Amino acid sequence: MMIQHIRRQRCLTSILLIAVLSGCMGAAIVPTTTPKAIFIIVDGIPADVLENTYTPILDSIADKNGYTRAYTGGEIGGESQSPTSSAIGYNNLLTGTWANKHNVYDNQIGDPNYAYWDIFRMAKEHDPTLQTALFSTWTDNRTKLIGDGLEEAGGNKLDYTFDGFELDMERFPHDPLRNYIRVIDDLVTDGAAGYVESNGPALSWVYLEYTDSVGHGYGDGSEMTAAVQHMDGQIGKIWSAVQKRHQAYDEDWLIMVTTDHGRDDKTGQGHGNQSARERTIWIVTNSDDLNERYYQRPAIVDILPSITTHLKLKIPEHIRNQLDGHSFID
Repeated sequence: MMIQHIRRQRCLTSILLIAVLSGCMGAAIVPTTTPKAIFIIVDGIPADVLENTYTPILDSIADKNGYTRAYTGGEIGGESQSPTSSAIGYNNLLTGTWANKHNVYDNQIGDPNYAYWDIFRMAKEHDPTLQTALFSTWTDNRTKLIGDGLEEAGGNKLDYTFDGFELDMERFPHDPLRNYIRVIDDLVTDGAAGYVESNGPALSWVYLEYTDSVGHGYGDGSEMTAAVQHMDGQIGKIWSAVQKRHQAYDEDWLIMVTTDHGRDDKTGQGHGNQSARERTIWIVTNSDDLNERYYQRPAIVDILPSITTHLKLKIPEHIRNQLDGHSFID
């Protein structure tokens, strides 16, 4: 079954159950669980490619209602318009703001504006004991975008990190078609699945790059389809770990999978501009609390406030007022 854009059918069963219990007992007793969240960015997969590829794991996560198309790149012609490129897209998600605020306009990440907090800084401000983790094929995600350990970025925000492998050229020799990235992605996936299952951090980010490498090397075609199917299997390991945590512990897990940009119409090898295909991304989630915003083409900047809503994070007012995104989770 291929993912399709299906509008949510609202289920009233739990509401009716609470109403019955309220009538019988005078007040409903609603069990509380510990909210946990993991978000995954898989690089450079256009929505049309995903929708036409067999992805049983993502279908399972989305179930009937958890897939939607979304967009990146800011407002065309407005001050928030920004290139549809990788680091920019990641930081749009991490900060809930567009590039005119966070000031990341290319993959060199020369001068990020840390006044716009990332989601890990928000989590640690809310509760310093919340455990955080990062699993990434690209070290700059930690050192530059999150700025972990930098005073101006909020200091130490990550309790566990699993990255830096692309810098080890002896272990992972670089080849022209970047197949070494696939090997690293597999390692990152296994590291994430194992750590999530054993430790269950409150907030985690997993970043996988290989699909973008294939896009640049081959463009649209069978190679890209195969890379997306391989990615689906990788997500399956992480999804299995999340499900095991959910079953074994009193935890309410949110998983969010997305991409950072689409690709050009002509060949599928490029991106960075403002064509509809380059701006169109997608979101897959297991949330049962999606509101109508989710089905009205949300933006990548809407993901952060949605995750913080699930985690029940209290964000300082001056930071909350800076956000460009709005929650699609009630």
